[in-house]
Amino acid sequence: MDRLLPGLLMLSLAVIVIALLGIGWRNRLRRQSDVGPLPEVPAGLGAPLAAADGQYVASTTAGDWLDRIAVHNLGLRTNAELSVHPEGVLFERSGAGPVFIPAARLTGVRQESGMAGKFVERNGLLVLSWMLGTRELDTGFRTRHADDKTTLLTALQDLISAAPQANADSGK
Repeated sequence: MDRLLPGLLMLSLAVIVIALLGIGWRNRLRRQSDVGPLPEVPAGLGAPLAAADGQYVASTTAGDWLDRIAVHNLGLRTNAELSVHPEGVLFERSGAGPVFIPAARLTGVRQESGMAGKFVERNGLLVLSWMLGTRELDTGFRTRHADDKTTLLTALQDLISAAPQANADSGK
């Protein structure tokens, strides 16, 4: 009996903490209801220029690596494959829907040491900056193999530098 009361107190404390986490996530979803829908993956997506397996870390508000984007499951960490195509970037996420970023919406790519609770060695993450509606987001990806990071970074930089010229040619 002397262990039952502390056990019940710990159990009730755990239930309260889990309920508060759920309320916080629901409130974050409500605050981010203005985030636009994700772009559709094009049906005729071209052959990948580069691809790698790794971990989709999260998407956050640009410049604020603690402000996860909860809508569209963009804040969930999952295993993923990142592929760079002439039309844009595709994250094929396990346990969550794909995320496609059209080339014209990419604003930059850089290497970072961490974001949204994931910290790695210096320059261990690729962080893509892009526009979703009126919001600029940062999306982190960690390659499973270090050699893949350089290939992806080069392909992403080439895609971003080519995108504005393609938009100017099409009159957009």
